[in-house]
Amino acid sequence: MKKHIPNAITLLNLFSGCIATILAVNDNFVGAALFVFLGIFFDFFDGFAARKLNVSSPLGLQLDSLADMVTSGLVPGIVMCKLLVLATDDATQFADTSHWQETSSMFSNAIFGLPLIGLLITLGSAYRLAKFNIDEEQQTFFKGLPTPANALLILSLPLIMEFQNSDLINAIILNPWFLIVLTLVSCYILNANIKLFALKFKNYSFADNVIRYVFIMLCIVLLIVLQFAAIPLVILLYIGMSVLDNMVSK
Repeated sequence: MKKHIPNAITLLNLFSGCIATILAVNDNFVGAALFVFLGIFFDFFDGFAARKLNVSSPLGLQLDSLADMVTSGLVPGIVMCKLLVLATDDATQFADTSHWQETSSMFSNAIFGLPLIGLLITLGSAYRLAKFNIDEEQQTFFKGLPTPANALLILSLPLIMEFQNSDLINAIILNPWFLIVLTLVSCYILNANIKLFALKFKNYSFADNVIRYVFIMLCIVLLIVLQFAAIPLVILLYIGMSVLDNMVSK
């Protein structure tokens, strides 16, 4: 019976991703972000449960990637498409998020245009997850940015606009060139051959997990001070600390 527990948790991740997809398509970015966060929680917890119960299996690995493909691959791609629709249709007038529902009709008119670039994030995520499944080295570290972290980066944009409404920040986020560059950078970082530390604790010794504890403490401080605007900085911090750790290790 216990062998089914991690897979059931993984399916909750997939279920959360399906709901987030529906919400994102209907321009409810805050709701979509909430269910993506919930899905990422389940994504972390299923692996934790599998290790604690000692019931890891090849089926669980494949199921986990399929769930991540929806929650952390499809949803951020849709959100980026929607943001590009706003950005390419004189979007400054839509900086007030009460008007976001208008993106549905706008999207239907722009479906074959520039906004489709946002779906590169979905394609990049699929490629990254496929590589992860056949790479036996990524047990204690990651090669490239994990898809959940990338999803948090993309989903943070509408949250920043919603809860930290600033004309300057909104103008930056709704700049089509910013979104295109971010999309391309996102696809690259997902699949870059960069060794990034994993937040997996074999033990809770501070000496053995210095980089993890320091990272977590800095994240807490940034989130308290900057709220959702801290998320992009947290991702940059994660990459920067990983690169520094690699240099020190060598």
